[in-house]
Amino acid sequence: MKADAIPPPVLALLRGGTVLPAHPLALTADRQLDRTRQRALTRYYMDAGAGGVAVGVHTTQFAIREAGLYAPVLELAAETVADWADAARLLVAGVTGPTAQALDEARTARGLGYHAVLLNLARLKGASEAEILQHCRAVAAEMPVIGFALLPEVGGFHLSYGFWRAFAGIENVIAIKMAPFNRYRTLDIIRAVADAGAEARVTLYTGNDDHIVLDLLQPFVVRDPGGEVERRLRIRGGLLGHWSVWVRPAVEMLTRIHALPDDADVPQDLLALDSIVTDCNGAIYDALNDLRGCIPGCLEVLRRQGLLAGTWCLDPAETMSPGQIDEIDRVYRQYPEMNDDGFVRANLQRWLAEDGQKTPLVA
Repeated sequence: MKADAIPPPVLALLRGGTVLPAHPLALTADRQLDRTRQRALTRYYMDAGAGGVAVGVHTTQFAIREAGLYAPVLELAAETVADWADAARLLVAGVTGPTAQALDEARTARGLGYHAVLLNLARLKGASEAEILQHCRAVAAEMPVIGFALLPEVGGFHLSYGFWRAFAGIENVIAIKMAPFNRYRTLDIIRAVADAGAEARVTLYTGNDDHIVLDLLQPFVVRDPGGEVERRLRIRGGLLGHWSVWVRPAVEMLTRIHALPDDADVPQDLLALDSIVTDCNGAIYDALNDLRGCIPGCLEVLRRQGLLAGTWCLDPAETMSPGQIDEIDRVYRQYPEMNDDGFVRANLQRWLAEDGQKTPLVA
């Protein structure tokens, strides 16, 4: 599947920039897939205004593969989006593993109607950059690819400017999610895309949970070697585990950012959101403990809202860190405007219902 086979409204959504939640996994107490609540989460994301979902990614738990849940979870999300969304939505499938596994997952995603794959390279750690590029080209021959710069703390590794310049030159690469949690590495990727002349084809998305708002607000300047020609690149949207919760305010925030003219002064309250969002992320994503509780932290917020029944992960040892509950309590108290509990409460039974159409959406 080539990028030009993506429906034009979906490709336009990606290019313009949107909110893409990294979809969590809803489990029962005996760690089986809770289909009702998994579907309710997808419905919530659609009604909150997300531009699509990313499924089978880190937030969905990589262990779904060993549990035989990869295809069923992707299929349920695709079916729910098709049944529920009132406009074009982007479906992104997480793809990982060595080349044979990645190709198999890409073909599974294509067969289920997904538009692109988010390519996680963690399993190729230790391979040469030439070998990794060969892997990327093989997957891109099957599906449009979103690159993924993943920080080492959650299994990733850093790749060079030269790698990202070559990667941006792959024809079927349509975007890059930048999540190195490192400004220098982020700038490397932006410069690589510009120097490859690929900025019109490769849309930039943030995954830097510690810098979400400024990533979206900041123009990134790239000059030619002589310093005479200057281009300003923008990060257009986010594909974030952090955006698996409190999605309605995230959509409102991105809408407000997109409405600002490029040369406009940025309001102080919008700039101040950078520290607020980062503080909230620090609590939910367990930054104090090197992100060990990031997935259970997201599940805990969704549990409090009633979307999930518990914070169970496939790995029983994957739980919140000591003190993480207190941190989540703190940001709830300090930044009540950041949650969308009222929106969820007003629509929860509709999302949980089998037919899903018993009452109209409450905005």
